[in-house]
Amino acid sequence: MHIYGCVYNPNLSLLLNLTLPQHLPPSPHSSSIDSNQITSCLLPARSVKMFTTKKKIQKDKDAEPTEFEETVAQALFDLENTNSDLKSDLKDLFINSAVQIDVAGNRKAIVIYVPYRLRKAYRKVHLRLVRELEKKFSGKDVVLLATRRIVRPPKKGSAVQRPRSRTLTAVHEAMLEDLVYPAEIVGKRTRYRIDGSKISKIFLDPKERNNTEYKLESYAGVYRKLTGKDVVFDFPVTEA
Repeated sequence: MHIYGCVYNPNLSLLLNLTLPQHLPPSPHSSSIDSNQITSCLLPARSVKMFTTKKKIQKDKDAEPTEFEETVAQALFDLENTNSDLKSDLKDLFINSAVQIDVAGNRKAIVIYVPYRLRKAYRKVHLRLVRELEKKFSGKDVVLLATRRIVRPPKKGSAVQRPRSRTLTAVHEAMLEDLVYPAEIVGKRTRYRIDGSKISKIFLDPKERNNTEYKLESYAGVYRKLTGKDVVFDFPVTEA
């Protein structure tokens, strides 16, 4: 069907929620439309993708998402519309950003930053969502982190108080908890090397061993990449 010199694509109109009149006069030039004119009337594939993913990613200061972030947002959009188990839970959820990180060996991890105010909602669907995303991004471990901001210490003599939750130490500690969720951290041990550097050993609750053990190296790689700190994750040894 031609609409004023353009080809009407019903699937595209539904996607963009366009309301078109029932009866439109044929274009007097419809017979002379060439392929270039038709192409110019239709939205590029990337633009169509932006319409479907825009609601699933909101970046700081309205920055444009990267191509990889669009891919992650599209995966969330697809799950919301095709997975009946997640549909209602994902309806009001979106992400802030996403990055892909090289971890141990040839493994890669996908770090997805979610709004801090939505972290509890994400935790309700964490296991199901991560499982489905890891299916879509086969061979890559997926971790969800709440977006947190580190505030610099106030200047000497300043009356401004910095919230403890915005300190470097507090943000890194909170990141650890997000990283290993749904496992809980049950112990920590710090070892100092001869050169003065240190490495922390983080012990996780064995109850979530089946959901987290395969990702321990990815946890360490992601944390090192984001904070510059060396950590090792393990489970406490239980006596028989």
